[in-house]
Amino acid sequence: QVQLVESGGGLVQAGGSLRLSCTASGRSFRTDSMGWFRQAPGKEREFVAGISWNGGRTSYADSAKGRFTISRDNAKNTVFLQMNSLKPEDTAVYYCAADADPWGIHTTKDPYDYWGQGTQVTVSS
Repeated sequence: QVQLVESGGGLVQAGGSLRLSCTASGRSFRTDSMGWFRQAPGKEREFVAGISWNGGRTSYADSAKGRFTISRDNAKNTVFLQMNSLKPEDTAVYYCAADADPWGIHTTKDPYDYWGQGTQVTVSS
């Protein structure tokens, strides 16, 4: 069974940091591009960051630029999202997703084939 499992979420004060992880199992995701999305209550799921299969290309939403860093360790089938200088508006459930297109860092949900169950990030003011 193919699974993506996120971890690392939690409660943090504004200005703090969290590092999210997403570990894949069931098959190798080494040739997939990977993305992080988030969904706040009452809002649509939105793109946060994406990375190509080898880490050579990355893309960030404007809200994440300069504060978040996406990376991956293909040997461990894991993708990370380092989040610094967190703000209350970053509060959301964060999801990782896999896209079979190795170079396509898609900012919409449809191209992604697999999704994790999400991890809650809450930033207090």
